[in-house]
Amino acid sequence: QQPSCHLSVNVLFWWLTADGVNIDELRCFTETMVKRVAVILSGCGVYDGTEIHEASAVLVHLSRAGAKVQMFAPNADQMHVVNHCEGKPTEEKRNILQESARIARGDVTDLVELNVSAFDAVIIPGGFGAAKNLCDWAVKSKNCAVQPDIEKLIKAFHKAGKPLGMCCISPVLAAKILPGCELTVGHDKECDKWPYAQTAGAVREMGCKHVNTDVDKAHVDAKNKLVTTCAFMCNAPVHQVFDGIGVMVSETLKLA
Repeated sequence: QQPSCHLSVNVLFWWLTADGVNIDELRCFTETMVKRVAVILSGCGVYDGTEIHEASAVLVHLSRAGAKVQMFAPNADQMHVVNHCEGKPTEEKRNILQESARIARGDVTDLVELNVSAFDAVIIPGGFGAAKNLCDWAVKSKNCAVQPDIEKLIKAFHKAGKPLGMCCISPVLAAKILPGCELTVGHDKECDKWPYAQTAGAVREMGCKHVNTDVDKAHVDAKNKLVTTCAFMCNAPVHQVFDGIGVMVSETLKLA
């Protein structure tokens, strides 16, 4: 198993300082090795926000790689609120930023404050929040509109040549904004294992290339620096989803 970036930096710091290298210069050097990643949340909970297992997997893999993470979310109302016990909408209203703070342990920033130049990559976990709060795919499918701040940041990262990592349903954001891109949302033949396979067809109708990819793998569109994995678009054990997200995170960081 390869050592993490974080471990490598620590070992390098010890070795060079022991050999008389200037500590301030070394600190500046090692800080440039640490990847800075923005993670975009869309609420809290699979049916109306960020899928919690996916967000946690992203954060664990980024932590293991030694990345510096800041979480962001839109400061706006959710499309609706779903009772997760019954799977039915309720009459209450909830704020996307406030709900995302539950996952971020309070450390989440308004999306409008995201400065692309301060980050090396961006990752967007899935959950229906990506299809309801970051765009309206859940209602309009391929004819959806992307939330303006989300569209702006995806275009800005892409223009800057900085990688985008996405999982589950969030790759449809790239399909809408980056015409002709390659991505995966799993497989295109619907069955018990792939209950959302029709999404692949919709992506193709939008002019993008869909690549069938297993849950523990990720697809890399090197031209667009877009890395995607299907996560819970597949009816799979959580550890397989975790592994696939790990591949997505790793490949995203390689491009950063």
